[in-house]
Amino acid sequence: MDTTSIYERFAKLFEYPGEDYHANAERCLATLRPEHSDAAASLEEFCASTRNLSTDDLRELFTRTFDLNPICTLELGWQLYGEDYQRGEFLVKMREQLREYDLRESGELPDHVTHALVLLAHLEPDEAAEFAGGYLLPALDKMRTSWREDRNAFAALLESAFLRLRGEYPYDPARMPIRKPELPILQ
Repeated sequence: MDTTSIYERFAKLFEYPGEDYHANAERCLATLRPEHSDAAASLEEFCASTRNLSTDDLRELFTRTFDLNPICTLELGWQLYGEDYQRGEFLVKMREQLREYDLRESGELPDHVTHALVLLAHLEPDEAAEFAGGYLLPALDKMRTSWREDRNAFAALLESAFLRLRGEYPYDPARMPIRKPELPILQ
């Protein structure tokens, strides 16, 4: 039986596309459909927009979207703190959390959304709510609302992840941004 959480499935979609990318997207959609219709509709839009793209075309789109566009960089610390010193603190604390839960790091920085989503899947419910509401949701919200022009299929993926997280975890944009990585999960 596959026990992969929806957040681990989403994490795979924020990784640089491999040959199994389309299959991962379809598995994520199949998991999401019965539990969250709004998020599933956005993910279906993403799947429909990317279904006929080759792996090379997907990689090019991914790179243009997330690697060459500072608005949509997938590093949470950059989204929350920019070049501020607090980003460094956040990176250190994220690395500590990944190690505490024995989660492997990829070639990405520890504050990459893929690491954050996998970490979220392993946290206790109270910790997950604090982490999602204080860090993950604000970063995704900033990315999706800042992306006004040159939207592409990945806008629907961001929207889907945001809607799924917001459906499970409390999020108050008025309390943002957190200026210091101070939530207990990151201490």
